[in-house]
Amino acid sequence: MPAIPRSAVLLTAAVALALPAATAHATPAVSPHAAPKAGERVTKPLMAALKSLPVREEDRTGYQRTAFKHWVDADKDGCSTRAEVLKAEALTAPEQGAKCKLSGGRWYSEYDDRYVEGPSGLDIDHRVPLAESWDSGAKDWSAAERRAYANDLKDERSLIAVTAKSNRSKADQDPSTWMPPAEGNRCDYVNQWVAIKTRWKLAIDPSEESALAENATRCPNSPITVKLAR
Repeated sequence: MPAIPRSAVLLTAAVALALPAATAHATPAVSPHAAPKAGERVTKPLMAALKSLPVREEDRTGYQRTAFKHWVDADKDGCSTRAEVLKAEALTAPEQGAKCKLSGGRWYSEYDDRYVEGPSGLDIDHRVPLAESWDSGAKDWSAAERRAYANDLKDERSLIAVTAKSNRSKADQDPSTWMPPAEGNRCDYVNQWVAIKTRWKLAIDPSEESALAENATRCPNSPITVKLAR
């Protein structure tokens, strides 16, 4: 058998060494643990979703409600976010007059298990209050992000029509100091609270985590699905 020229051996070795590097450069590895981004859907059981939330102390320094521009008319149809929620959640549709003035209609207030006739006795509650969101990370958001949060009609769990009495008793409290008076609503409330914090990538503080975990043990470990807002 004729001898293989030394130059050919060197060339073959060089090509073999170069191939893995070239292949790696062409198709970089993607980390299986890449953080999900805005617009992606995330589904986790309740307890897993709760454990995924970052835990840290809260800071309300600098909070002003005016930092969240709310009750805007995002789709320019003449109805504010507040009116849009009332129309969407009505059991009996209200009449809509000039400038989206609503009258009549019937609603169910989940927090206190009450039916309400007419819109005047209702408030629109931010499930996770504006002040709570500020404490939990929103203070670092842009004005546009805070506006989007305050008028979030893209997830029906964000805003809810409830009696003015229940909304004002809740104020800006988290589940460590306030839960719905209607015990039958508490599992839904915990589920929805965790969903909104997940959707907006907000943190929870230690006492809030403890209260959520304690209540969640009495609830089904049902899956929570959210479309990330940011």
